Amino acid sequence: MRLNDRIFGLLMFVLAVAYGWGAQQFPEPFSGTEAVGPETFPTILAVVLALSSVYLMVRPDPNNGWPLGRTAVEMLISIAVLIVYTLVLEPLGFIVATTLMVGTLCWRMGAPVVRSYITGLIGGIVVFLLFNYVLELSLPWGVLSFLEVH
Repeated sequence: MRLNDRIFGLLMFVLAVAYGWGAQQFPEPFSGTEAVGPETFPTILAVVLALSSVYLMVRPDPNNGWPLGRTAVEMLISIAVLIVYTLVLEPLGFIVATTLMVGTLCWRMGAPVVRSYITGLIGGIVVFLLFNYVLELSLPWGVLSFLEVH
């Protein structure tokens, strides 16, 4: 079963490289180069993913098999939810899209529906405020743009 981890590690490494390259393509801020810009957080994620995937390729788990049955279906649902999240992030906005994504994933993992979406809403608001007002990295307002202070 070591081959499973190595294949997965290789796929994740390719994803990390593509994600890191994509992060470097963000336009330079109007004021010029900054220590923390829009590419900082995605670049950090790409590096962590690349290091983790290299670890999987070098030290695979000997007893790890591909998921089957319900587990495989749940993983495919999770991937679909994350793909839809990326597609609706701009039009719906970060808070709404994150609420739906986190709520759905929590619910699929067995949490009660209402608590799942409340968790998603609180998480979306907290992360939005952190990025927009503490880190000064704009996230999309989407359908909530009427709340934006100019």
